[in-house]
Amino acid sequence: MQQTPVLRFWNLLKLYRTELRQIYAYAIFNGIVNLSLPLGIQAIINFLQTGEMTSSWVLLVIFVLFGIALTGIIQVYQLRIVENIQQDIFARSAVEFAYRIPRIKILQLDKIHAPELVNRFFDTLTIQKGLPKILIDFSLASFQIVFGLILLAIYSPFFIILGLSLFLILGIIFRITGRRGLNTSLKESKFKYNLAHWLEEVARTNKSFKVNAYNELHLDKTDDITSKYLNAREKHFGVLLDQFRYFIGFKVFVAAGLLLLGGFLVFREQMNIGQFVAAEIIIILIINSVEKVIRVIETIYDVLTALEKIGYVTDLDLDADTGQLSLQAKGPLKVEVHNLVFGFPNMKTRLFDDFSMKIPPGSKAVICGTPGTGKSTLLQLISGVQKPEEGEIVVNNIPIDNYSRKEFYNKIGMSFSTNDLFEGTIKENILMGRDVADEKLQEVINLLGLNEYVARQPGGVNCSIDSGGRRLPRSLIQKLLVARTIIGEPGLLLMEDPLQFVSDAEKNKIIDYVMSPERDWTVIVVADYYYWREKSTLLVELEKTN
Repeated sequence: MQQTPVLRFWNLLKLYRTELRQIYAYAIFNGIVNLSLPLGIQAIINFLQTGEMTSSWVLLVIFVLFGIALTGIIQVYQLRIVENIQQDIFARSAVEFAYRIPRIKILQLDKIHAPELVNRFFDTLTIQKGLPKILIDFSLASFQIVFGLILLAIYSPFFIILGLSLFLILGIIFRITGRRGLNTSLKESKFKYNLAHWLEEVARTNKSFKVNAYNELHLDKTDDITSKYLNAREKHFGVLLDQFRYFIGFKVFVAAGLLLLGGFLVFREQMNIGQFVAAEIIIILIINSVEKVIRVIETIYDVLTALEKIGYVTDLDLDADTGQLSLQAKGPLKVEVHNLVFGFPNMKTRLFDDFSMKIPPGSKAVICGTPGTGKSTLLQLISGVQKPEEGEIVVNNIPIDNYSRKEFYNKIGMSFSTNDLFEGTIKENILMGRDVADEKLQEVINLLGLNEYVARQPGGVNCSIDSGGRRLPRSLIQKLLVARTIIGEPGLLLMEDPLQFVSDAEKNKIIDYVMSPERDWTVIVVADYYYWREKSTLLVELEKTN
């Protein structure tokens, strides 16, 4: 269910109920202690009017100073609690993104550029920076306004009417401008992310733009998005400006009302000079608190917008993992496809319409067909990465949805064209967190002809490689990906053109190994190279649907 930014904010605060109780307890206590200043000054003025220096006067001065010191100590405790919340939010957000991104349904990622989603993680920092102002400054200012008006009400019941009027005016201001300010903030953020995504695209394809830089396409698009951002930003600032104008009027109304009412009560001898001075100090505190509220409002918009942007990622549907069965069988797996129906949302015709096939265990199958017949998609469907609209994929006589995903993926090896290397060591890129003996790792490295390259690296298999395998030959990248696929000795290999850039001699050697009848696994491969077909035991020809 789609959540509003405000609801996301309340759900976030629910995670920290205990800490918030402590913060607000400190804020209430701080607000009460802050009132010791005007009350103490009132008593001091009354003593000064007697014209005598007494021990009571000294005690009152110490009492006021103690109150000032105590408020500072309380704020330190509040900052410590908020810092703990900030650190926890960062850790939660990092783990949430890392957990969710690999599990987002692939059809949803087809409509989104996945790296652009990760940019939203930086809104966590916005939440971190905004929370102290909301939880400390905003709460303290609000309590000071409430307590100040309560204290003034003690001086005269007229202040009660004035206080209720002030809360009514504040509510009207937020009602008029609140939603508009949030909407403009969301639009501003949208163009901010559009600009960041475009600049990333320029960086990703920098060689293309380098040779076409004088055509200035990159500058024109940047200028267009920047103009939209600035326009949205100006509209948001217009809302903030309106709110600021309203609050200026509110401050003038507060000051005028309290000063006039206080002066009237003094003239009517319903309030003495000491009480009037104390009331004026309370008025100043209330006005300063209103200014704090004004300054925090923009931060509130930023935090709500940040929660909405992060929520876009957390709202994406994840792959369902309802299966309970484990794939206990060792050795090659049997794969069957029954009455498969599948098509992408933006396609007029389906890729598969009532398609069926059987791959016996131990088969070395090659998927053939003209471009657009769904060869790569079929591999993704068999692996469970894509979900069929109708029909089912059966492995060892059980539909794959009945298997636990963890157990199922531990039994298969996948090498798709979209697989890539990440920034890390060679060992990390091959093992992907699996527990494999060093001897087995070295055996696979030798088999794929990676031993010479690894031996030349300063750290061997612990040598770091760049994201995407930059600066590595494409043949070496493909060998590393094949090593990742076969290292766990899976019962099923799903491979998409895995050796396209490897030399023919090495390619034939690797194909001999993968397709050998002695290998205790089932192979389903999509590749045009002739030697795959020569070594195959089964050909599956795909045709375009009408």
